[in-house]
Amino acid sequence: MSDPLDFSGQRVLIVGGSSGIGNGMARAFLERGAEVHVWGTRTSAADYADEDGSDLTGLHYARVDVSDPAQIDGAPGFDSLEVLICCQGAVEYKRAEFEREGWDRVLAVNLSSIMDCARKYRAALAEAKGTLIAVSSTAAYHSTIGNPAYGASKAGAVALVRNLAAAFASEGIRVNGIAPGFVATKMTRVTTDNPERMQGALARIPLRRMGTPADMAGAALFLASPLSAYVLGQTIVVDGGLTL
Repeated sequence: MSDPLDFSGQRVLIVGGSSGIGNGMARAFLERGAEVHVWGTRTSAADYADEDGSDLTGLHYARVDVSDPAQIDGAPGFDSLEVLICCQGAVEYKRAEFEREGWDRVLAVNLSSIMDCARKYRAALAEAKGTLIAVSSTAAYHSTIGNPAYGASKAGAVALVRNLAAAFASEGIRVNGIAPGFVATKMTRVTTDNPERMQGALARIPLRRMGTPADMAGAALFLASPLSAYVLGQTIVVDGGLTL
């Protein structure tokens, strides 16, 4: 039998794949034979050379700021695309999300840009009978004190997965999502750099450890593969039991 996790000859685009969870996913697909494209916000791949959790070796990089719909529209197109993963994310601290500017920026990146990407690559995904995976957060399922835009945008992403799944299924496109729990990335440094907050966070996770980009990549490989051929419109929670 052929390996269902062999992505040789397939094209994968990971929005937000320049670092963190997205980069972990990019490395996983590359290791399994895929042609992997990633988007980031810096001018070139070389600008990520000193970034922890970033390895762009062997990846095709493009600079696209997804908070600007015009940049998404002007990004490189594909005739055919097997996998599109929307792993972009933004958060504002110090109660900035209660102000219009902070609210608008977080919603633009975490929710509106997913729809913009889906719209742009819909035809290419249909051509390949491909998959779209939206990475949200367990924040979709509980309150996030001080971050109303983050929580609302992630809950919106979960709802968007369901709606796009129903809308695109007749074209052969499967849409699903992943909701990561507590993963060490630059977005969670407000906790990981604070020993007291870190201890409290781990105490709430039954597995007593943080998640890793590799943990999230495993779920992405599954959802992009024939192993999940009958899975549609679902957002898989990958959180070590945090939301239990």
